[in-house]
Amino acid sequence: MCSELVSYKRILKLDLPHKQSAFLWGARKTGKSTYLKTNFPNSTRYDLLLSDLYLRYNKEPSRFREEVLALPAETLKHPIIVDEVQKIPLLLDEIHWLIENTDARFILCGSSARKLKNSAVNLLGGRAWKYNFYPLVSSEIPNFDLLKALNTGLIPSHYLSTNPNKSLKAYIQDYLVHEIQAEGLTRNLPAFARFLDVLVFSNGELTNFSNIARDTAIDSKTVKSYYDILVDTLLGYFVAPYEKKVKRDIISKTSKFYLFDVGVSSHLAKINIEALAGTEAGKAFEHFILMELIAYRGLKDLDFEIKFWRTKTGLEVDFILGKGEVAIEVKINQRVDKTDFRGLLAFAEEHQPKKCYVVCLEKAPRKILLNNPNSPIPSEILVLPYQNFLNMLWRGEII
Repeated sequence: MCSELVSYKRILKLDLPHKQSAFLWGARKTGKSTYLKTNFPNSTRYDLLLSDLYLRYNKEPSRFREEVLALPAETLKHPIIVDEVQKIPLLLDEIHWLIENTDARFILCGSSARKLKNSAVNLLGGRAWKYNFYPLVSSEIPNFDLLKALNTGLIPSHYLSTNPNKSLKAYIQDYLVHEIQAEGLTRNLPAFARFLDVLVFSNGELTNFSNIARDTAIDSKTVKSYYDILVDTLLGYFVAPYEKKVKRDIISKTSKFYLFDVGVSSHLAKINIEALAGTEAGKAFEHFILMELIAYRGLKDLDFEIKFWRTKTGLEVDFILGKGEVAIEVKINQRVDKTDFRGLLAFAEEHQPKKCYVVCLEKAPRKILLNNPNSPIPSEILVLPYQNFLNMLWRGEII
């Protein structure tokens, strides 16, 4: 199905000082286990997906502590890895004791802390740093292929697959539905499956719980809980509106929702993007840029908001970063002009961001001078080919 020989150098830097432990959270198949095997080859590893380990420790969690205590001292020079730790929440009590009373340190890896939080278990009280893992990003892929990424997404095995449609179908059936149920996050499997079928058509749009409830014959409260599951399992993200009002009325206080991977979204919607043009490609391109922004923020351990701006008159800017310092409009166009970023001009006039960008498919960067010395808005808008924008983003030059 895919080449296992291809290995990507991931951006995440997981450097743990002496006695420091960590949680590593990320959606299934994003590459967490491969990353840990590559970067911590000498670590002792416990994989709770293995049925014998799961049954042994689930029945008697104290056995884990006793086995770790029996490890050679040389072993404790390296962090102990526990994969899929959310499967046995009570193990965290044993791990807590080991952190407090021995030189052991841990990397606790899983797809979601939701089950642990809902079980009211020990989350180590700040003794473990938190890291998030993501699908591949553009700067991790030599010879990155945008059209391929919009169709297959950037889960490593999907991007590499010779049959990505089959891989995506299996992922959705086996993980997005059955694994969510297996983890005890939802009991009503048919309802959750109907929710996913409808959700994808509002991906990247204003979220209306009532409309989705009506279309799926599920009550609004349950619909909201399904969104919460996707967010908590790192399978989706809400993007809130930028609500600072100066002149224009904001259209609403409703957030947009995006699935965590553009390929999963395209497959659920039964969309095949044949060229970098048109409405569907434009929506997927915007989705892809958002995922790059989210991953950049997380992997670089930064703390800035990502929002969107929309007015009642239809003016819109795709992404507003920080406290309004950076405004970004995304266009799939090969050539853009001022009619393509009227919203960006309006936002700049009203909120005076420090930087304004149009991310597009043009061949070379352009600087548009606004030529109004009396205007408080930025004196320029940078029109950037997406490759230039992404390079600048990962160098830390956008925000």
